Amino acid sequence: MKPTPKASLWKSLRLGLYILLTGVIFAYGFEVTKVNLGELQSERRQESLTRVIRALARPDIFEYDQTIVVVNTPIFVPCAPDDRVADFEAIDQPDTLRVVVTPACGAPTETVLVEGFGFAPFTEGSIRFVPDSDPNNPLELGRAGIVTDASGYFSVEFRLPNRESEDFQLIRVTARENVGAPYFTTTAHDTWDKIVETVFMALLATVAGTILAIPLSFIAARNLMKPVRSPLASIALSLLGWPIGFWLGLQVVHWVAAQSQPFASNLLVVLASVVIAPAIFGAVFRWALPQVEDHPPTTGVKLARQAALLVALLLVFFGLYQLAALMNILGAAITASLGRFAFLGTLFFQSGEILRLLIPVLGALSAGAAISSALSRLGQRMAETLSPGIGKALNLVLMTSASTVIFLLGGALLEWLYRWGRPELTVYWPAAIGATLGLLLAIIVKPKDILPHGLVIYYVARLFLNTLRSVEALVMAIVFVIAVGIGPFAGALALGLHTVVSLAKLYSEQVESIMAGPLEAVQATGANRLQTIIYAVVPQIIPPYISYTMYRWDINVRMSTIIGFVGGGGIGFLLQQNINLLNYRAAAAQMFAIAIVVSLMDYISSVLREKYV
Repeated sequence: MKPTPKASLWKSLRLGLYILLTGVIFAYGFEVTKVNLGELQSERRQESLTRVIRALARPDIFEYDQTIVVVNTPIFVPCAPDDRVADFEAIDQPDTLRVVVTPACGAPTETVLVEGFGFAPFTEGSIRFVPDSDPNNPLELGRAGIVTDASGYFSVEFRLPNRESEDFQLIRVTARENVGAPYFTTTAHDTWDKIVETVFMALLATVAGTILAIPLSFIAARNLMKPVRSPLASIALSLLGWPIGFWLGLQVVHWVAAQSQPFASNLLVVLASVVIAPAIFGAVFRWALPQVEDHPPTTGVKLARQAALLVALLLVFFGLYQLAALMNILGAAITASLGRFAFLGTLFFQSGEILRLLIPVLGALSAGAAISSALSRLGQRMAETLSPGIGKALNLVLMTSASTVIFLLGGALLEWLYRWGRPELTVYWPAAIGATLGLLLAIIVKPKDILPHGLVIYYVARLFLNTLRSVEALVMAIVFVIAVGIGPFAGALALGLHTVVSLAKLYSEQVESIMAGPLEAVQATGANRLQTIIYAVVPQIIPPYISYTMYRWDINVRMSTIIGFVGGGGIGFLLQQNINLLNYRAAAAQMFAIAIVVSLMDYISSVLREKYV
């Protein structure tokens, strides 16, 4: 047998200190959170809690037509002489109903028992004291009113008010009896409208967020960005190409928009443009980028192909503007003719407006990507072919220029946000800092060195996602309510933005966990980055992407109930309104609807995951 270790005084003291520290921490936690169970046991709190729980347990979903039954019973406050008891018989009561007060008289603040017999089962009502001095203003007795049992009986104790009179006064019981079949309340109809609005608000936010999150997830995946390396000249020219391309793309798209505007009202021209523009682009694309060529093209042929592609792209943007006009025309016509199905016309019209807003963004991104890619390839060839001395000088010029431009754009953003009006903070200092950093980098890095700029893009993308993800959707909803007004559109925008950053992070982590074998196999065939993603990455991430997307829809449904508190639309708006009005039965109806929708969403998502994931 092993000898039993001797007890250590230090271990015992340390354990005691840990226990004491834990007790101090929890004691301070009780102090900070103001734990006070005595409040829970107070009579006033218990009455309020009971009333609210009973209201929540009876959601305002169904109602009946009701008849009102009023029963008056006399009472003396204080007690009257015996010769006046006969006056009690003068009060008429229904034949089948009876209310008895025990005792039939009493001093002010004395407790009496009121019992009712012969009422309809499970009937609710109120009980009031009617003073003879002011019969038009009866006093409410008993906060909870009356509720009859299965036999139509109720009993309520209360204290008599301080209303003395020589004549008898009245105890008035007002009962409401249900008549006929139940039907949905106004609250139920409003709840149905808002819960449908909530579900579709979450659906639109999920779809839009997913579309934007997928490309972001590839940029934020370390295993895809780590191999991306380029010489410094290529990086500098690529950085310069993006702002130049953005500016040129916006100018060109705005020019195309101005040219397309006169034809937007001519339906024949619009239809022809929508059909002909993509056909011409397809033909030009096949001619300019053939899969197989018998002979290498000459410089003249290359220039002709580039010019043809540029003209075809202009035609495509012209066709997109005409497509937006066509959607507006069709939307207006459908809205005017379909009556109850006018929402289909609204879909067409608003889709046209969305397309019109997206065309400049697409043009700027396309031009930026094209110019940046072309300049990047030029920088790659220059780094490979130029001598080290010329390459070093070129790096000094290019990197200094690129870094200066980036910092100047950052300064312009700060000026727009804070409106300092101080050029030394937004122009001169950023330009000097950018030029210095670019110059130092160009001095340190050798002309032929390959830099992992993919990791820089990865860290910037992660920082962007983490920063936006830390902002709650509730705060985003406040901003969008200011931008587009109170309603579900603001809520959909807030949920969509939060969906983008949340799903992009989940998607990127899934991309980082894919198997490296297929990736290496596709890369070994000489595939470019796009082909690698399509054939090696996408097949491995489809099932988890579907699962995450469905789960996000479930989250958006639940989050949409919260953003309604700040005017973001959905059922949360009704829930907050009824809670503020202390209308707990209506609030219970909204909570009941939320619970049903969330449960159905969970069931549907589990079935879809089982089938497709």
